[in-house]
Amino acid sequence: MTDVSKAVDDFERDPGIGAIVITGSDKAFAAGADIKEMVSRTFQECYMGNFLAHWDKIARAKKPTIAAVNGYALGGGCEVAMMCDIIYAGEKASFGQPEINLGTIPGAGGTQRLVRAIGKSKAMELILTGERMTAQDAERAGLVSKVYPVDQVVTKAIELGEKISEMSKIAAALAKEAVNAADELSLERGLVFEKRLFHSTFATEDRKEGMTAFAEKRKPNFKDK
Repeated sequence: MTDVSKAVDDFERDPGIGAIVITGSDKAFAAGADIKEMVSRTFQECYMGNFLAHWDKIARAKKPTIAAVNGYALGGGCEVAMMCDIIYAGEKASFGQPEINLGTIPGAGGTQRLVRAIGKSKAMELILTGERMTAQDAERAGLVSKVYPVDQVVTKAIELGEKISEMSKIAAALAKEAVNAADELSLERGLVFEKRLFHSTFATEDRKEGMTAFAEKRKPNFKDK
């Protein structure tokens, strides 16, 4: 995850990048934490060292992130996928939080993000049994946006990233911030927060360009300003 975190930092600083696609191999999206390395860890080491804290880099990215999942997304792999804004899955992908089988629990967001994605009952069942969810079930539950054949999922994720990148990067970041806030705020506070962000777009050149282009019936030329 150190390399992924560094890559996300680099992509965030690159003005030419409008969206980030994260993927793995055809067999596994991400391996998660090293179980053998964790065997000898103590509570004191985990707590004082804030173990796994650096994994949140993906979730904190301002630019939209897309997970293109093939194969297994279990444990830390499932948590990494859920840190992304959108999940596309290959038809043979599977998701789960099997940490209970190791005598522990998810530690990088699994208990928090999964319940927000698929509801308490389904999340509780997966986390307490360690069972897996197919790509098709994950789509029906709302964890996954779309399911594609294995050989198409990465291409489709890149196409989505390219489409998002055509939009104003400022507007995309504000839209992402507003949607993510819905998990933390009451409806009343969320609506106020959304309105403030909406009003802030009127300070940008891209908002003026977008509305002008619509009125003139042409494609907008966003400058990310």
